[in-house]
Amino acid sequence: MPRVVLRADGCSVGMKTAAPQFALVAGEASGDLLAGLLLQGLRSRWPALQAAGIGGPQMAQHGFEAWWPNSKLAISGYAQVLRHYREISGIRKQLKTRLLAAPPAVFIGVDAPDFNLDLEADLKARGIKTVHFVCPSIWAWRPQRVEKIRRSADHVLCLFPFEPALLAQHGIDATYVGHPLANVIPVQPDKAGARERLGLPQDAQVVALLPGSRKAELKYIAPRFLAAAALLRQSRPNLRFVLPAAPGLVDEVQALVRASGLQDLVQVSAGQSHTALAACDVTLIASGTATLEAALFKRPMVIAYNMHWLSWHIMAPKQIQPWVGLPNILCREFVVPELIQDAATPQALSDAVLNWLDADVQEPGKIRALQQKFTALHLELQRDTCRLAADAIEKVLQL
Repeated sequence: MPRVVLRADGCSVGMKTAAPQFALVAGEASGDLLAGLLLQGLRSRWPALQAAGIGGPQMAQHGFEAWWPNSKLAISGYAQVLRHYREISGIRKQLKTRLLAAPPAVFIGVDAPDFNLDLEADLKARGIKTVHFVCPSIWAWRPQRVEKIRRSADHVLCLFPFEPALLAQHGIDATYVGHPLANVIPVQPDKAGARERLGLPQDAQVVALLPGSRKAELKYIAPRFLAAAALLRQSRPNLRFVLPAAPGLVDEVQALVRASGLQDLVQVSAGQSHTALAACDVTLIASGTATLEAALFKRPMVIAYNMHWLSWHIMAPKQIQPWVGLPNILCREFVVPELIQDAATPQALSDAVLNWLDADVQEPGKIRALQQKFTALHLELQRDTCRLAADAIEKVLQL
């Protein structure tokens, strides 16, 4: 039997010596983070594995060879995708040709379903094993996508406990592996330590601004967040703001802050989104994976999103649940406010943040109740993700 080792991040892995060739594609910062954690577990199972494809800096830390940077796929909204369609389509065609010429033991598509599912379908049709990590949110919108998943993936690794049963109804093999971030983010975050690392006063009220990690999000969301910050500062002169910028976008974020005249108000940090979430009292945050991270840090939040009008016109009718933000979807209620598209005005954003800052006075116990919900969610998502994912992928390799 292989020797089992328990690592510091809570993942138990069996020691193996085989060296499979893996291909991975992860889009944008959240996919890179998930893929990096996955690669960490896979390398513990297969120390000599080789992995290449499309990825970012988190994956590179675990020996991943990026043939293209994941920033090429960090495009949001239909209008933006159409603008970059030729380049993205060309990359997918080149990648498919390369993988068919030298087939990997398994292809793992990490999120980015619009790019990965079509690629997986082509590879699967040619006999290459395919795994999709992160079940597309067919329970929230675009339920018709389930047919594409069935054609594309030999197996789906699911982040949320209800997803495997849903996929099984459509004949899709899946495994609930928990959310890797639930093992990385402590159940009790160190707020004081995070503030010290960011140079923030321990007794200040702090708002974290997280407008997203894509250029389109900076264009459509960041100006609204910065305008809301200016309004908040009028009400609370001593309020402090921190804005963690995604790698590669620091200069653009700083330029936006300067253009808004808030360079003395908003502290921009390179990366450190987790530190910012641990340090803050409230976060004003773009809808996406980051909202789940904020929930795992037990932070009150205001979820917002704004996109190109055409993208919104196409996307809005596809929504099949009343919630957009992951914390609300997982809790099945509006535990935090959502301000989407035209509702995401600077004044509305400012008012919603102020409601959280004043919650302990206006509604005693409201924040504690939210933290209890988020703690229960955190514990539900904590699983031995590395081992469960490696076990599932190993079974796919043996098919």
